[in-house]
Amino acid sequence: MRGNAATRLLAIEIIVRLAAGCAGTPVKDPHPPSSEAGGRIAELALSVVGVQYRYGGTHPREGFDCSGLVYYTYTSNGHVVPRTALAQFDAARKIPLAQAAEGDLVFFRDQEKLSHVGIYLGEGRFVHAPSSGSSVRVANIDAPYYQRNLVAVGRLLP
Repeated sequence: MRGNAATRLLAIEIIVRLAAGCAGTPVKDPHPPSSEAGGRIAELALSVVGVQYRYGGTHPREGFDCSGLVYYTYTSNGHVVPRTALAQFDAARKIPLAQAAEGDLVFFRDQEKLSHVGIYLGEGRFVHAPSSGSSVRVANIDAPYYQRNLVAVGRLLP
């Protein structure tokens, strides 16, 4: 009888210790961003603010569309990325907005489909090439339009 009580007590102690260890462990992103790489991408994106929008554009000399801006900033920093917003969305690991870091991507929809991508800068700001007739600019993700149409935040960096 004494052996069973000791075994039960030991089992209870193990369960309590395991539960306590789990309760105090914060959930972290298993793939944290490379802040140096993300910073370089964000810096390059900021350096082309003012460049004209051009559908299909992937270089400051010709102009940018939204996914072309992502393509340019990533490939200029030695990263292989898809060319279109939808392919970039498919390639990115989805993360919560609260975990977004410089260089992560923010994806938006226009009505029912994914239609736009920007490069996150931190503090709720992102760089994007919004539309024909405009230029690359910085926007705030807290603006009602962007809040309403945000689809996901994605990370392409290792």
